[in-house]
Amino acid sequence: MTEPVLENDLRATVRSIPDYPKPGIIFRDITTMLGNARAFRRAVDELVQPWAGMKIDKIAGIEARGFILGGAVAHQVSAGFVPIRKKGKLPHKRVSVTYMLEYGEDEIEIHADALVAGERVVLVDDLIATGGTAEAAVKLLRQLGAEVLGACFVIDLPDLGGASRLRDLGVPVRTLISFQGH
Repeated sequence: MTEPVLENDLRATVRSIPDYPKPGIIFRDITTMLGNARAFRRAVDELVQPWAGMKIDKIAGIEARGFILGGAVAHQVSAGFVPIRKKGKLPHKRVSVTYMLEYGEDEIEIHADALVAGERVVLVDDLIATGGTAEAAVKLLRQLGAEVLGACFVIDLPDLGGASRLRDLGVPVRTLISFQGH
């Protein structure tokens, strides 16, 4: 967790939308943060802070908001960018992993040639909740031989346990804001 001033500043730029996508859920919308140049830059700077000065070969971003943040982070650390996409979106030979959702399962993919074994990768997305997609992404990256240096997210929903789930896989996690509940 970062210092209270950063958390309060960034928290003020996140829009909370009650009962979306279903009743009882509060959707944390970072598009308002992305539209605020100062907040967006600060978030990108802070996301990579734990790995400053380390050699990072690639940033992997999870569809879709992870593409926005991940592209900016990759630029900041002079690394390549690798998209992790939902099934059926990548045109070339790909590697995939299936993971469980609350009701059913889903699948994410990466191009088979997106990484070279041994490359050092940081995973980026906007929010970590239960951690199912992020855990699947880590497994996918490791399947291609990547060394996953860490994972970073603007928002953590700690009550849902996703960050702990990644730490249990040996992946350091950086989050900037946390919200209680779902």
